[in-house]
Amino acid sequence: MFEYNDYHVRHVMNITDVGHLTGDNIGDADLGEDRMERSARLQGKSAWQLAKFYTDSFFKDVERLNIRRPHVICKATDHIREQIALVQKLEQKGYTYRASDGIYFDTSKLAGYGKLAGQSRDDRLAGARVEVNPQKRHPADFALWRFSPQEGQRQMEWDSPWGVGFPGWHVECSAMSTKYLGQPFDIHCGGVDHIAIHHTNEIAQSEAAEGKTMANYWLHGEFMTVAGRRMGKSEGNAYLVDDLIDRGFDPLSFRYLCLNTHYRVKLNFTWEALEAAQNALERLREHVRSHKESGVTAREGEVLPDVRAPFYEAINDDLNVPAALGFVWELMRSDRSPEDRLATLEDFDRVLGLRLAEVKLTTTEVSKEVQQLLAQREMFRARRLWKDADKIRDELQRMGYAIEDTPQGPKVRKLTRSP
Repeated sequence: MFEYNDYHVRHVMNITDVGHLTGDNIGDADLGEDRMERSARLQGKSAWQLAKFYTDSFFKDVERLNIRRPHVICKATDHIREQIALVQKLEQKGYTYRASDGIYFDTSKLAGYGKLAGQSRDDRLAGARVEVNPQKRHPADFALWRFSPQEGQRQMEWDSPWGVGFPGWHVECSAMSTKYLGQPFDIHCGGVDHIAIHHTNEIAQSEAAEGKTMANYWLHGEFMTVAGRRMGKSEGNAYLVDDLIDRGFDPLSFRYLCLNTHYRVKLNFTWEALEAAQNALERLREHVRSHKESGVTAREGEVLPDVRAPFYEAINDDLNVPAALGFVWELMRSDRSPEDRLATLEDFDRVLGLRLAEVKLTTTEVSKEVQQLLAQREMFRARRLWKDADKIRDELQRMGYAIEDTPQGPKVRKLTRSP
């Protein structure tokens, strides 16, 4: 979207490939078993192998969903030196203290701690379990560097000025964002679940270290629920992109489904909603395909300024992509020339990322069963029995065929499924 606005963009993404601890509440975020090492043990792999496996799987799905790769992809394990340097700077400025299990950030030393979440430091006492680590001066204080346990060697640990150990959960983000973007940088993204703890602590350590704002804007995406319930392995509804493909869905149909919900609104995933999204995407592809069949190309047309204006306004209104998507359908139903419609649609797709310019012409050979259903549908249409004709159209769609009614008669195409 920013490049669509002609901004120069430097997009940085960090990969958390260092294991952190299982506690995730205010009072116990620095306790518990190492997530990475526990999962590695259960799967019979090393922590390093597990980190690589999930990193590779993530980027495989990124490609399937046509998510553009960031300009910089940085791994926590490649930036231990920068993380140690950040902790040293905080130590020199008097923001740290040492406990038996690590080096902690003293939140009492930073005015305005908790401003992102709209909570004061003392507000966060509610529900905190102070007794889980009595050496912490305040439940909101957080680990910058954790010492390795004396009773055994961790798979991921490094030497430091304070002893062998590993970085706290939040340090990597501050260290790497400063290295690649400087401070302040423009926009920090993340999920709503990171506001109260992770992003709050990022701001604390970054602004304490540098003495200035960390990021100018924060964009937080809402959760996705599944049929109204929390998504998770324990719920039995933690679906992967592979699961969508196994059920015959194009991964871009899931992208289309996401485009229909604003990033600050919860997305409720259902298989019926995904089916509707796939059907809508197929209709959009059919518009493109029919234009191309007529010999029309985007190169022959021009982007329509009056049509582009409301689309442009929508995406710049807090990324209101659902509204922008509505202008796509207005365009396709308009009486503008096919060349201009196609050129404008491909311009919109620079934001939508549905790969519409890649839609190809197809030739479909159909079975006798499909031919008979088509003939029956034409008979119903000739008799103006529209409901009966629609039932056959829906049946053909369930069989994997799209029907387009043209002056020359119905055209049938096999619905595409991306690998």
